[in-house]
Amino acid sequence: MPAALSLRRVTAAVAALAALSLLLPARGEPPRAGGARAAVRVGLVFDVGGRGDRSFNDAADLGLARAARELGVTTEVLEPSGAEDREAAMRLFAARGFDLVIGVGFIFSTDVEVVARAFPATRFACLDYAAVPGRALPENLAGLTFREEEGAFLVGAIAGLTTATGRVGFIGGMDMPLVHRFEAGYRAGVREVCPACGVSVAYAGTTPDAFRDPVKGKALAVSQVAAGADILFHVSGATGHGVFEAARDMGVKAIGVDRDQHDEMPGTVLTSMIKRADVAVFEAVRALVEGRFEGGIASFGLAEDGVGYVSEGPHAAGIPAAARARAAALAARIARGELEVPPALTPAAAERRRGALTTSP
Repeated sequence: MPAALSLRRVTAAVAALAALSLLLPARGEPPRAGGARAAVRVGLVFDVGGRGDRSFNDAADLGLARAARELGVTTEVLEPSGAEDREAAMRLFAARGFDLVIGVGFIFSTDVEVVARAFPATRFACLDYAAVPGRALPENLAGLTFREEEGAFLVGAIAGLTTATGRVGFIGGMDMPLVHRFEAGYRAGVREVCPACGVSVAYAGTTPDAFRDPVKGKALAVSQVAAGADILFHVSGATGHGVFEAARDMGVKAIGVDRDQHDEMPGTVLTSMIKRADVAVFEAVRALVEGRFEGGIASFGLAEDGVGYVSEGPHAAGIPAAARARAAALAARIARGELEVPPALTPAAAERRRGALTTSP
């Protein structure tokens, strides 16, 4: 009985999404008439929040639009209304014969594995894929991951070179391994350029709701500034808006994440760490078109232009020239493999993180 109920729910969801998809235009420019690549169809399923989040979803959408424009493929998108629609949306694209189906965000990881096994002739990709240790991916699934620690290292270096108080802050959303990579890189970047600087660390919670709690973000930021931090790096989704508000109100600087967040709080956002979901999406589609798509984990870091930070133009005007030059030299060393950035916290740092607010050199 439970299996039958589950099947009915999925069937109903697929039917509803099929009707919805008729109202959704293909993204990007019209495919070239008669071109072989126009027959290649790519479907992308946004994370909850969808297009317009000015963050990870929008970056993925840019990559899809670029693929339509430069590679001539046909593309469509779907925006799930809730968590229960993710699997149904991917099943819909696969059932319609799409060549590649992309899920945006680590939250798709389990669902995309299930659907990939059910549709072995379809290729799948998942941005921010969270692998389960010891479990092999289906051969038709590419897990697109990022070396977030490398980009975080660079903004950590900028913070360490720019701070006037000798203390900077890090505010994470959900206390989880993905966000820990940002923290580890940020700590290492600060330490590389300013060994005497301290880093205050706080997390908003232990569930996905921690990424959408700006009130909590503001409270954590206020505590860190009161403890002496004058630059705050947030990795907390919508919670980060509260961080920006606190930074503005208390006269300190903040660092954005995933995309250029300068316009969220002009004059307060010093720079932003960039996570190039657009690059990962475009490269996955290009691999498909060129006949070299492979299942497994693909990692994007500085060498692949998968991560970075806003270092040029008016949105980086507050970064001293000397700090920019030092960060550029560090980035080159990382890209060449001469400088290794820790992808995880040390056991001691992980233990200190358990508190609501930690301070450490």
